[in-house]
Amino acid sequence: MPLTAFLLAFAAAWLHGTGNVLLGRTREPEAATAVMLLLGVVAFAPVAALDWHVQGAAIPYIAASAVLELCYFALLAAAYRRSEVSLVYPVARGTAPVLVLIGTLVVLRHGTSVGEIFGVVAVGAGILLVRGPRVGGDRVGLLLALATGAFIAGYTLVDKEGLRHAAPIPYIELVLVAPALIYTAAIARVRGVAALRAETTPMIVVIGVVLFGTYVLVLEALKMAPAPAVSAVRETSVVIAAGLAALILRERVGLARFAGAGLVAVGVALLALS
Repeated sequence: MPLTAFLLAFAAAWLHGTGNVLLGRTREPEAATAVMLLLGVVAFAPVAALDWHVQGAAIPYIAASAVLELCYFALLAAAYRRSEVSLVYPVARGTAPVLVLIGTLVVLRHGTSVGEIFGVVAVGAGILLVRGPRVGGDRVGLLLALATGAFIAGYTLVDKEGLRHAAPIPYIELVLVAPALIYTAAIARVRGVAALRAETTPMIVVIGVVLFGTYVLVLEALKMAPAPAVSAVRETSVVIAAGLAALILRERVGLARFAGAGLVAVGVALLALS
């Protein structure tokens, strides 16, 4: 893997993990997510226009992905209101590639490798460690994180096909326009316009641009290195997010939870590289 590709993917991991930690510290996660979405779409609209290439065949995939992205952002924001970033982020990001693998096996009927089996086991063990030993635990937070991971897997599978018919940046721009508008309107009705106004801060502006920009960094890395290697480096964000949640959010990220986040990252790497 070329050093430049590694640095781009690693930068994307740091930015994505940091962006989610900062999003998780907001007082109104739903309102902050809505503002972030709108700002990201607006900021990258000129870039999408300059790189415009979208075939008609991409429209069904864009529509399907938009629905899945809307559900993803709604569940993620709800999870951050209810639970800790150090629980939600590793579980959601770790569950997604496992479900993508299962979806691929069911649809394409491929066999599994030893590496993939160990990857699934590692992710499962990591999620148990992240959740904690208590029988009760944070069940609602865990369920929201698992559901978030399911929608990540869903739009990943859809986008893999949709990107065959469109350039990446205009594709993701079109995908996110409808979720940004619908989710913002819903939050304005439920939480109030005042909540949206309160979360329109310089930090949210930065988060909106950064989280949209991580996608661009990953795409650039994919031009230089194989997708499995890029994916493996990118998912180190689960460890980064767990560490930053302890430092910035003062969450009680014990050794078991941090080790669990590391196991999730190892499992994702095995899935990506197998």
